[in-house]
Amino acid sequence: MLESTVAAIGPLDEAAMVAARDLQGRLTKPAGSLGALEPLSVRLAGLAGSCPPPLPEPAAVAIFAGDHGVHAQGVTPWPQEVTAQMIGNFLAGGAVVNAFARQAGASVTVVDVGVATPLPVDPAEGTGPAGPRLVAANVRPGTRDMTVGAALTRDEARAAVETGIRVAGELVDAGAGILLTGDMGIGNTTPAAALIAAFAGVDPAAATGRGTGVDDETYRRKVDVVRAALDRHAPDPTDPLGVLAAVGGLEHAALAGLILGAAARRVPVLLDGVIAVSAALAAAAFAPDAVGAMVAGHRSAEPGATAALRYLGLDPLIDLGLRLGEGTGALLALPVVTGAVRVLHEVATFDSAGVAEK
Repeated sequence: MLESTVAAIGPLDEAAMVAARDLQGRLTKPAGSLGALEPLSVRLAGLAGSCPPPLPEPAAVAIFAGDHGVHAQGVTPWPQEVTAQMIGNFLAGGAVVNAFARQAGASVTVVDVGVATPLPVDPAEGTGPAGPRLVAANVRPGTRDMTVGAALTRDEARAAVETGIRVAGELVDAGAGILLTGDMGIGNTTPAAALIAAFAGVDPAAATGRGTGVDDETYRRKVDVVRAALDRHAPDPTDPLGVLAAVGGLEHAALAGLILGAAARRVPVLLDGVIAVSAALAAAAFAPDAVGAMVAGHRSAEPGATAALRYLGLDPLIDLGLRLGEGTGALLALPVVTGAVRVLHEVATFDSAGVAEK
């Protein structure tokens, strides 16, 4: 599945992008007056292979959840049980991601790809046909401690990536016009920093942030943990499955799969914060053309996110100092993406409106 998905990912359609640029130049507005929305609309036309591209709706948020063996190194003060407890909160509709999803009219799917503690809910539970749903796809109960050994075997990393690919396919088959990345996993900014340092070639200190807001001592320990893991494994960025296995998380691997699955289906994927962009680096290592399907929703407060976006050549749509995860920043950026496409559908040209050009 992984190989066939990667093989299906191709470059953006140049003819559709030329048509979109031409249309932007004929709309009743000064050229370039919509700033970043104009090149975004062009890129989405190239992804879809048509001008205008389909409106990116309905939207589907996929929250991948997993736990981490590196939690034992004291990289966060939060207990690991919170991962499972937050899944219960997602399904009950009480998290920030639920509030933003309701506002945006987006569906929420929660995927247990590697939670270590028993879930407080049954996969059949949810809030009804239109409410959050839980997908049981646990590869293993949390990763191993990456400072002691590889976090995952290659087979486990592949299983997580292919879980993400399957979820992407199911959501697109159900009608989703855009996928949004979400994540939940106590301690998951530590493997995210390791992935960013490995793929983007930045120093662990530049890739590591304070996550949930750790104190100075915990932050220094976190940087040391990331450095120690990278020194131990020396992951090869040209072997993305190997990097994910060595220092990644199950939710990171699954998110990489979601991105690849979206790119293969020519559907845009709106990236959330540092967990998503660390996964996006892995997806780009598998298939460089997958970057064409990626839209950076926001600039996370985590420094590694900026380093990753710079490496990918993506500019975030909004910058609000967010560091929650869950998919919250992507949901706030969703109207911007929709607006960029709606302009191509609904704004009159100078000729059709009878408006004189300069």
